[in-house]
Formats: sequence, structure tokens, C-alpha cells
Amino acid sequence: MATRETIRIGVVGAGANTRLRHIPGFQAIEGVEVVAVCNRTEASSRAVAEAFGIPRICGHWREIVEADDVDAVCIGTWPYLHAEITCAALEAGKHVLTEARMARNVAEAERMLEASRKHPELVAQIVPAPMSLDLDAAVSRLFAEGRIGELREVCLTQTGPACADASAPLSWRQDFELSGVNTLMLGIYYEMGRRWTGIDPVRVLAQGRVFTKSRRDGEGREVVVRIPDAVTVLGEYADGGRLVGHFSGVETTRPRTEIRVNGSRGCLRGDFAENALYFAPVGGEEAPVAVPESERRGWRVEADFVESIRTGAPVQLTNFEDGLAYMRFTEAVFRSQEAGGIWVSPRELGGGIDQ
Repeated sequence: MATRETIRIGVVGAGANTRLRHIPGFQAIEGVEVVAVCNRTEASSRAVAEAFGIPRICGHWREIVEADDVDAVCIGTWPYLHAEITCAALEAGKHVLTEARMARNVAEAERMLEASRKHPELVAQIVPAPMSLDLDAAVSRLFAEGRIGELREVCLTQTGPACADASAPLSWRQDFELSGVNTLMLGIYYEMGRRWTGIDPVRVLAQGRVFTKSRRDGEGREVVVRIPDAVTVLGEYADGGRLVGHFSGVETTRPRTEIRVNGSRGCLRGDFAENALYFAPVGGEEAPVAVPESERRGWRVEADFVESIRTGAPVQLTNFEDGLAYMRFTEAVFRSQEAGGIWVSPRELGGGIDQ
């Protein structure tokens, strides 16, 4: 199918990001058509089809996966369906672009990776964490120039008010059945930090808290909340460096959104509220890092996916190996905080499949 002149996309799950990014992104590429959509209800599927001129709606995601006129599947559902749809689509010979987070847990992520390895001729890509896209190349340049030196600390921070209102209903991000172990923005920031450093901690320790013990779901049922409203993480790298993370959904003051990398020669700070990068050499002052337009990657997820299908090029940013790595970290943090703050090794989670 990669040799077809026209690439035909089927969309499963047409939430906000799918409508904002994926469908318009595909439709803007010459030789790409979005031919079918399946959302949670017929009415919502029809509304999306009419809004974007998609010719067909489907009543079940399997209709898209099994359709002869679909070459690739874009999965925009919540994480609870990512593994099932991905594995079915790959088995049916379809390329897959799945929304992040990759899956609900390590076991599902391993299933997805195994399925992709059975079909190396197909593209299996995860939507990358987007906040650092304009800064990643400049960070790589600073590392390559030796400006950071020996890595000492990676500090991940994201706070906001998403969980602050105790009277608010249960969101899908707080629903363990829908999201699994994914917690706040933990996995997103870890993915970006890993993109910068290229390494994973050998063990992590976490302390989390659910401040609002239960919330009502969309049907009015009281649901016990397992996913923390706030979590703090410590990690150790093999070379002795530290990972420090703080994520809070109960902070109603100005949000904090940054990654800091502290080294023996200098420290850098990515400020995602400003979309800016700063550097301070040891003994010097912090100053902005000039990031030329040529280094600002921007959003090109759909274009990257199509390019990989057409040319056989490797996935540009987040492949399934990367996804399994951040799911191992995320589940290790979740298990540690649920157990009261014990050390957990991400590498030892799951069935031992090699990343």
C-alpha cells in the first residue's frame, strides 16, 4: 500500500486534537484523502464528516480497520482502545498513527510493539509530545557542543488547576479504565526529557496524592479516583545523575511548565509557556538561546507519517520503542506511589520485551 499514489486515511476517534490537528493536517497533504471516520456516536461521527467533507461514517472502529479502501488508521481515542485498534489495524495491513499516550499500561504497550515488529513493512507511529518541538534541535546542538558537560540532573515540572475543583466531574484523564496508569502530564514531560538526554533512569521513587477521593462520571455514578492529583518523582540514572519531577493538578496560581537539564559545565531551561530556551554556563548568567527558524521543527506529525509511508523512512520522533520506554517509566511511577513510595525499576516491568 505504501506505493499507492493516493494514501487513504481512516480516522477512529475524532476528539479535539484530531479535529484541530490530524484531519486538517492530512487533508492539507497532496495525494492524501481522509475517507472514513468513526467516533463514539453516529451523531458525532456525522458532525465531523460534514465539517471536514469526509465521505463516509462508520458505526464501529472495526469497519475502518477492515475496509479495503483504507491504507492507514489514525487513532484519536482515549488510551483504553489504543492497543486493541493498533494490533487489529496492523494485522489487517494498515499503517498506524496513534494518539498519545501510547496505551494504558506496559502490558498493552508491549502488545503494540510486538504487533508492529511482526509487520516491519508498516509504519507504526505515536503522536509526539509537542511542547518541545521547536526547541529539540537547539538542545541537541548544545549537547553536541559539550556545553552541558556531565549530566547531573533532569528536572521536569508541570503544574496547573485541572484537578483543583473537588466538585468537578470525573474527566477521562482521571478515569483509570480509560487512561490506566497515565498520570497528569508526567508521560509527556518524561518523553520530552528523554528526547533531550536519550537515557532512562534505572529506578524511580514516587509520592502521590489523590485529594478528591471520588468523583461523579458522566452518568452520575460515584467513581473512586486512583490517578493522583499530584505526584513527585525521584529517579536515578546509571551514571549517577538524578531525575526530579513534580506534577500537580491542584495549583491555581500561574502554571509552571518547564524542563531543566543541569550539567557539570552548564544548565539549560526549556520554558514551554514562552516556547523559549535558556542556558547558563557554570559561573555565568542565564541568557536566551537563539533558535533559528531552521531549527524550529514545529508541528508536522501528519506529514512525517505520510513521508514514512511513501519512502519507508524511519519514524521521525516517537516510535513504539520510545512509547514503551515512557510507559515503563509512567507505570513505575504509578506503582511506586500506590505502594507508598518504594523504589521501582522501569526496566523490570512487563514481559521483558527489548525496546
